[in-house]
Amino acid sequence: MNQDQSEPLFNAPWPAVAVGFLIVAGYALQTFSGGDALVLRWGYSPALTPQNGHWETLVTAMFLHGGWPHALMNGAFGLAFSTPVVRAFGVRGTGLAAFVSLFLVTGVAGNVGFGVLHPTEVAPLIGASGAVSGLAAAAARIVAGGGRVGPLLSPFVVGMGGGWLITNLLTAVLGFAPGAG
Repeated sequence: MNQDQSEPLFNAPWPAVAVGFLIVAGYALQTFSGGDALVLRWGYSPALTPQNGHWETLVTAMFLHGGWPHALMNGAFGLAFSTPVVRAFGVRGTGLAAFVSLFLVTGVAGNVGFGVLHPTEVAPLIGASGAVSGLAAAAARIVAGGGRVGPLLSPFVVGMGGGWLITNLLTAVLGFAPGAG
């Protein structure tokens, strides 16, 4: 390698970088232009959404966060887990559409799942954790398959899924979640 050339800051496909950037940029916009009012309007409330008909909050809530640690953690995990998924799907055409769909569908599914478990919750749910969890699952399958979708019950997928579950259970039991409140 030529000594005049430097390594890129991110060695990730642009859609993976875009996910991390959009999560953090969404929180920056939230911080500087309305904060709590934006959360109340654009966060997902399982109890209020069916009444007010603002179903778009199932998506918009993914780009709002409870604080810088929450946004930065979701942005970093989004970047990390997006990278193998985008490399497997591709950065153009149907591959890009499949990646964006995976991110949005798993994020909406996470929000709907929360709503099913907490149907009377009025406080808005915010964050991209459902989407990032979906990317983590997809990345585990792709890594286990050597760049293709690998077996669901491979040791790597089961190990990563178990680690993810334990981390989330500890977060719930210990009450520590960056930006929660």
